[in-house]
This record gives sequence, structure tokens and C-alpha cells, in this order.
Amino acid sequence: MGSHLTTDRRARLLSVLRVQYPDALADHGFQLLDPVSGEPYSNGRRHLVATCRSISNFALGALVDGPEWCLDAVDHGLQFLRAGHRRADGGYDLVVDAAGEPVDRTRSAYGHAFVLLAYARAAAAGVDGAEADLERTHHLIEERFRDTAGMLRSDCGPDWTELEAYRGQNANMHACEAYLAAYEATEGARYLERARQLAETIAVDLATETDGPLWEHYTPNWEHDFTYNEDDPRHQFRPPGYQPGHHVEWAKFLGLLDRYGAGEGDGLYTRAHELFDAAVELGWTDDGFLYTVDRNGDPIVSDRYGWALAEAIGAAAVLAERADAHGDGDAADRFRRWEARLIDHTDAFRGPAGLWYERRSASEGGGPVVPEPPGVEPDYHPAGAYFESWRSLRKGA
Repeated sequence: MGSHLTTDRRARLLSVLRVQYPDALADHGFQLLDPVSGEPYSNGRRHLVATCRSISNFALGALVDGPEWCLDAVDHGLQFLRAGHRRADGGYDLVVDAAGEPVDRTRSAYGHAFVLLAYARAAAAGVDGAEADLERTHHLIEERFRDTAGMLRSDCGPDWTELEAYRGQNANMHACEAYLAAYEATEGARYLERARQLAETIAVDLATETDGPLWEHYTPNWEHDFTYNEDDPRHQFRPPGYQPGHHVEWAKFLGLLDRYGAGEGDGLYTRAHELFDAAVELGWTDDGFLYTVDRNGDPIVSDRYGWALAEAIGAAAVLAERADAHGDGDAADRFRRWEARLIDHTDAFRGPAGLWYERRSASEGGGPVVPEPPGVEPDYHPAGAYFESWRSLRKGA
């Protein structure tokens, strides 16, 4: 049974990539594809996050011994990341055109976390030069984004001046993901320590002030900002409220930290369970997760986003493997049932072309909504989920 499931998860990952390849590869960088037609969007813009996510996707394909074109696609993406997004001071512009000319020169903390992830995944896949760029990006983040609390500060202009007095858990969460990937690629203890620090601050220490759930927004002193963007509930990257999808994402990362022995005792393992269960309590609806809920647990945006479903798959896979490692057979069985249940819902988020819709709208009869360009590549989430399920199954075999 385990061997069958491992084969299934590898096949699911590669099916995501086969839909992308070669159509997502433009003459310069990657282009977002329409989930209905499979045709590329025509605006010609390149979003830093989409570039990095696509590099990561194809690197995962290489890590599961996928076709040779996986590495070809990684090299293609790295070329544009370095030549199109990177500037002379080492920073990366958020949005550029196909020629690499700046459209939005924001130095995004969130975006730079994905730069670190892209180089880490490429380094793990054995791409020449990726580990050196990984190290340079780590030093850049430490110099430009690390604040006095040891966390990532907010977005900056091209002169590295902060654009607003803000701190956010989302950029720090993805930095944790990237540092975990950097550790996996290099076994560098400093990367694991940074991942642990970010995780414990956001998912453990700050959550004590909300009795467990994870708020999204903070002041520069890392005090909860419960009014941030309350008038913009559909903000693409910073909506107000609790996000169940981020709870399962953090559950996955805490499970990985437990796997690598970065916590003390069973604390992170136990906390990972709590966050997964909180996501289910806050947002599971039997056809996906609510996007956001308020402090009382009432829905703010009831749309079901595909990325949240995918992250829950990855989290369930990690936690099943960790439960086995801790000798907790009942929990392992429960998370495996969750993983299977979540996978059963994935077809509802796939368009006719095989690509994932961004979300299903609660206000339009549950109908799917396609991402608008310059999108951030939604298939990164299912690709990562199937990769994590694949390696968790292999580790637990």
C-alpha cells in the first residue's frame, strides 16, 4: 500500500509539471497559464514570486527523478531570476516585463523569501551555482530585512527604506519555509536555526496572546494589529483575520522542524497538531477551507482557496509521518484519513486545462475563479503538497 501511494504522489506532482511544460516557459522567464484554456496570459509581466515558485516546482520534479526537462526548466527560470529580477545591489524587483525592465521596484520581504526558496530547491536538485546564490540571498535577507527582533521587516522601496510601519506573519512564514529548504539542501545549521526562530516566534510565542490562533498583522514592535486592512477583506497578500490555510501551513513547518530535531522535546510536534486542528475548527466546510474568519470565528471571506486545501494535504502527510515516529499510531491514522479526504476534493480546483483555479467563490454558487495576471503561480501549492506527501511516505516506509 505504501509503495502504491508513493507512486501515486510522485505521479500527481509530475502531472502538475507536465501541464506547465513547456507552455509556461516563455522566451524570457515563465508565463502564467489560464486554467480554462491552458493558453498563456498576454500581459507579459513577470512577478518575482511566480518566477521563484516555478523554479521551485520544476526543482521538485528533479528531486523525484522526473524527466530531464525539469532541470532544463529550472535553469531557464534561474537565468531570468538573475538577469531579469536581480539588480546591482543584490535586491530583486517585484514585477518586471519580459525584457527585465522594472514595472514595480518594490523590494518585497515576501518575494525575497521566495528567492531564497528558489535557490534552495535548485541547490537540492544539484544545479551549479545555486548554493552560492542561496548563501548570497541569506546574507541579503539578514542585512536588509532582519529587524531587531530577529524577524523579517516589511516591504521596502528600491533604496531599502520601509514603505510602511508594518510586520506580517506571511513573509516570515515563507522565510521559514525557505530556510527549511535551505537546510535540506545544505545541512547548514544556521538555516535550521533561522527556521526555528521564525517558527517559534510566530506560531508559539505570539500566539499565546490570542490563545492559540495565528493573527496575520503586527506593528513594527510585533504587537498584534487587529485593525490592519479591515476595510480591504480581499487583499491579495494581507487580508484581515485568521487564515485557516496558514494554520495548516505552519503545522507542516513545525512538523518538519520536529523531523529535523530543531525543537525541545515534543513541543513543536504537539503545537503542529493544535494548528492543524485549529484550521479544521476555524475553516473546514466539507468542500474546502474558508479563506478568512474574524476574531470570533465568523467568516470574513467564505471563498475556498485551492492553496489552503493543498497546504493541508502536505501538513497531513508530514504529521502522519511524525506521528509514526513518535509512536502515536492513532494520530498517524487520523492524519492519513485527512490526507485522503483532502485529495478527494482536489478535482474541484482543477480547470479543464489541468491547472488549478485560484479559488471557488462562495458568492457565485461555488464557481471557480481564475487568477489574474501577473499572478503568483497557484500550482506551486499542489506541487509542494504532493512532493511532501511523497517524501513523507518514503521516510515512513
